[in-house]
Amino acid sequence: MKLKLIISAIVVFLFFKNHCRAQTVKADLKQLGFMAGTWVQKHQWGDMEEFWGQPMGDSMISSFRVVKDGKVEFYEFVVIEEANGSPVLKMRHFNRGSIAWEDKNKPLLFYLVNIEKNKAEFELKNKSVKLTYQLAAPDKMDVILNEKDKTGGWKKDVFNYSRKK
Repeated sequence: MKLKLIISAIVVFLFFKNHCRAQTVKADLKQLGFMAGTWVQKHQWGDMEEFWGQPMGDSMISSFRVVKDGKVEFYEFVVIEEANGSPVLKMRHFNRGSIAWEDKNKPLLFYLVNIEKNKAEFELKNKSVKLTYQLAAPDKMDVILNEKDKTGGWKKDVFNYSRKK
């Protein structure tokens, strides 16, 4: 009887452990090359600029800023690094003055959960935030931010970028 309870507990633990974390997919970093470029948009938050470098070695880098009324609202610094054959997006936010939002040893980690031609979806481990990058045309990229609000409902923001000329 005790053995059955122990086995049942292990099965439940393994189910929830695997069910509650992002299921990553294997991919080559070069598949994310469609994101490379300098992307801009005018938004209610302010003027946005997002730069993505080409894949190089086992990484890609990105910088992002929002400027409203001539003043920086916030920055992001992002790296994508390969880990066990799957790209992992590591993000940090900064206020004006380079004041970090996240703990210095704890960037936000988004795991690649889906990849298609010119489209990549990343998700936080706890599945509360999903980021989708999709090349809509050679000079258009959509970034879709889906995040759970305090009530458990989903909020969706779509950022329609144009390639900077």
